Amino acid sequence: MQNNNKIIFGVDEVGRGPLAGPVMATAITVQQFSIFNFQFSKNFQFLNFKNKDSKKLTVKQREEIYDFLKKSPEVFWATGKVGERVIDKINILQATKLAMEKAVLSLEKKIGKKADRLLIDGNFGINLARSQESIIKGDEKILLISLASIVAKVERDSLMVKLHKKYPQYGFNKHKGYCTKQHLTTLSKFGPSPIHRKSFSPVVAVLKIKS
Repeated sequence: MQNNNKIIFGVDEVGRGPLAGPVMATAITVQQFSIFNFQFSKNFQFLNFKNKDSKKLTVKQREEIYDFLKKSPEVFWATGKVGERVIDKINILQATKLAMEKAVLSLEKKIGKKADRLLIDGNFGINLARSQESIIKGDEKILLISLASIVAKVERDSLMVKLHKKYPQYGFNKHKGYCTKQHLTTLSKFGPSPIHRKSFSPVVAVLKIKS
């Protein structure tokens, strides 16, 4: 978003809680925000969309907003991804920060400019020399963070559906790696896959049983 010629990024992540797959973050910015805001409000009044966390929208709603954003010339975003091996090595919080840093740097490269300010969902900052504001439940308060949340969620879900084809026995297309009853059952039956997070306690417990 450009505010008095300042470039503002909204930054959010998805995938901190799952037992498998990467954590992903999105940085997003909007040029000509007044035009975009009008178009967005006009298109999504029927969703009663008011800065909602992506998890509070239906799959169809998220995908409709994602498609709208892809078609909007004012909108630019980039996604950063950190896989399970790095998560196990540096822990999920540090991996989340790293994914956010990757997303910000990728978006800056895409638009050819550095961000003047980062609006980050959560209670922590990231290791980049940029003006930052951490906002608890920012995805429910700030439109840019909400949009980052939606993009990250749609792209991570899409990746987990693709990974389901490689590891169909776990049902990643349904639970997306989160700790559901179905996931725990298949994890216990088949043991961890290469994309499971070996440092997460349910996976650790299975590894101990299987060893």
